[in-house]
Amino acid sequence: MSGLFGVVSQKECATDLFYGTDYHSHLGTRRAGMSTMDGDHIHLNIHNIENSYFRTKFSADVHEMLGNKGIGVISDTDPQPIVVNSHLGRFAVVTVSKILNLEELEQMCLSKGQQFTELSMGGTNPTELVALLITQGRDFADGIRNVYENVKGSVSMLILTPQGIIAARDALGRTPLVIGRRGTDYAVASESHSYINLDYTTTRFVGPGEAILISHDGLHQLIAPNERMQICSFLWIYYGYPCVEYEGRSAEEVRYQLGYAMGQSDNDVQPDFVSAIPDSGIGMALGYAEGRGVPYKRGVLKYTPTWSRSFMPVNQEARNLVAKMKLIPSKKVLEGKEVVFCDDSIVRGTQLRDNVKMLYDAGARRVHVRISCPPLLHGCQFLNFSASKTDMELIARRCIEELEGGEIRNVQDYQDETSTKYARMVEMIRKHVGVDSLRFNSLQTLCDAIGMDKEKVCTHCFDGSSYTI
Repeated sequence: MSGLFGVVSQKECATDLFYGTDYHSHLGTRRAGMSTMDGDHIHLNIHNIENSYFRTKFSADVHEMLGNKGIGVISDTDPQPIVVNSHLGRFAVVTVSKILNLEELEQMCLSKGQQFTELSMGGTNPTELVALLITQGRDFADGIRNVYENVKGSVSMLILTPQGIIAARDALGRTPLVIGRRGTDYAVASESHSYINLDYTTTRFVGPGEAILISHDGLHQLIAPNERMQICSFLWIYYGYPCVEYEGRSAEEVRYQLGYAMGQSDNDVQPDFVSAIPDSGIGMALGYAEGRGVPYKRGVLKYTPTWSRSFMPVNQEARNLVAKMKLIPSKKVLEGKEVVFCDDSIVRGTQLRDNVKMLYDAGARRVHVRISCPPLLHGCQFLNFSASKTDMELIARRCIEELEGGEIRNVQDYQDETSTKYARMVEMIRKHVGVDSLRFNSLQTLCDAIGMDKEKVCTHCFDGSSYTI
C-alpha cells in the first residue's frame, strides 16, 4: 500500500503538507517524497525511510518547500514524486498503484519514442510509467483516461500542476481519495484522519474513476465517476488508521462490529477475558468483549517508543524478529487464564504461531484466536497486501494442498464456512498455529459490518472474485 496527501492553500503549504503526509506513515515503509509548486518552479524532496521515520528525514526540508500547493507520498514501492516536463506543461505526480502489465506498457511507451529514467530500484518506476501514459493524452483528463484504459491492476494519483492538484481515483475505487476543506483551502488524502488536526473537514469522497481539479477557485470535475466500485475490504480490516472513514464508514466502527458479531455467536468457549494482538486487533477485541459479555484486558502490549508500525525490514527473517520485539506479554494478567485473542487476519501464520507460543510461555492456560475476516485463499492482485506472496505461501492454501494430497482441485470448496472441507481447513490451520481453538468471521459478516453491498467491495483475497471496467 501507499498513502497520498495534497494541499491547495492561500498561503505557504509546506507545514500542512509535511504533517498531512506524515499521518500516512502506517501505509508505507520504503520511500517518501514531497513536491511543492512556486510559480512555475517545482520543489522536490525524496528520502529512503526504511530505517527511519518520515519526520526525521523531512523536517529539515520543510523551509525549502516554497509554494501554496503541493503533494506528498509515503510509498511502499519506488521513489516518488516524479517530475515531468511535457506538452501538458511541467507537473509532478504521486501514485498508489499495482500495475500487473508493467512490462507490456513499458514496451508500448518505448515504441512511441518515450524514455524511462527513474531506474534507481533496478526496474521501471511504476509512477514514471503512469506519468508517461498521462503525457500521451491531449490534456490531463485524456491522459488519465489513458491510464485507466491501459493499466491492469489499480492506480490512484495526485497530479501537481500550475492550475492546482488533480485528484484521480482508481477506476474501480480500490484505493480511496477524500477531500477536506478549511475555508478556501483544500486537502486531499488517502486517509481522512490526516487533515483533522490541521482543521480541515471532510467535504466529499472522490468516486471510482473520478478526476477532480482542486484549485483556489474550488473543485472542478474533469472526469465523472464510474457506477461500479470495488473498494478494498482490507482498508477496514487492517490498513486504515482506526479513526479513518472510507465511503463514510469508519475503520474503528467496522472492526468493532466484526468483533461484536463474533462475540455474539461464540458460545463454545468460556474465556476469562478477551485481549487483542495490537494494534489492528484492538477494535475487534473491544467489540467481542461487549458481544460476548466478558472483560477486555491487555494481555499483550505493543512497545511503541522505538518500534513503530511503519518500521518493517524487507528481509522476512528480520520482519519476524521485529514483529516479536514489538509485542510484550503481561504475565500477571495471563497466568492461569483462558483467553480469547482477536487479530485482523492470518497470512503465512508464522507470526501468529510465534505470538501464541509467547502467550503460553507467559502462563496462559488456554488460548483461543478469533480472526476478523475469512481465511485468505488468494494473493492480492490489486494492492500490496499479500501481493508479494504466492498463493501457496498463504497458510490456508498450504493446508488445502495438504488436505488434497498435493494437488488443489477446487479452492472454492473451502470457501463455504458451513462445509466439511472448510471445517477441516480451519482445524489444520489451528494445529499449525498451535491454539486451543480458531474461528474466522464469514464473508457475509464482513460485508454486513462494512455496510456496503458485496458488489461494491473487493473480496478477491477471500473468494477470488474480481472484475474490471
